[in-house]
Amino acid sequence: MILYHGSNIEIDNINLTKCRPYKDFGRGFYLTSIKEQAELWAKRINRIYSGESWITEFEFQKTVLTTGALRVKIFYEANLEWAEFVLNNRNRNYVNYSDANSNHDNKYEIVIGPVANDDIALQLRQFISGLVNSDSLINALKYRNLNDQYSFHSENAVKYLIKKGAWRNG
Repeated sequence: MILYHGSNIEIDNINLTKCRPYKDFGRGFYLTSIKEQAELWAKRINRIYSGESWITEFEFQKTVLTTGALRVKIFYEANLEWAEFVLNNRNRNYVNYSDANSNHDNKYEIVIGPVANDDIALQLRQFISGLVNSDSLINALKYRNLNDQYSFHSENAVKYLIKKGAWRNG
């Protein structure tokens, strides 16, 4: 399968130490199967950090997800478990690293699931602050067509990504 990474630089070598913490699935290298989504990510990162807008394309043998060679967590939909996982990973004060519903300690080498875009982030903040309950949150998530993200959290996982090319975006 082909995955895309949007950034302000071309990615030649994946360096996990340069990945930002407190992302949806924890500190990791994020990709998507949707080229247009990677293009938007690249433009956003370029606006924040300057540089140029780049898309780097990787091939990923997704059969590795079922071999047991890697610790993998997959969210097939945006549900309460996914929302709590995202909230825990984004929380800078979260300390229960051993909890299976977080990835601060990179217990999962690959995590796959929906992207918590700005609209969803608003719903999550309302849930945290008590403005909406879990039923309301689930109803709000139920009818969203969310894009996907694949996050890689270990050197062992990254070795399954093979760079196929890169190009400037726009």
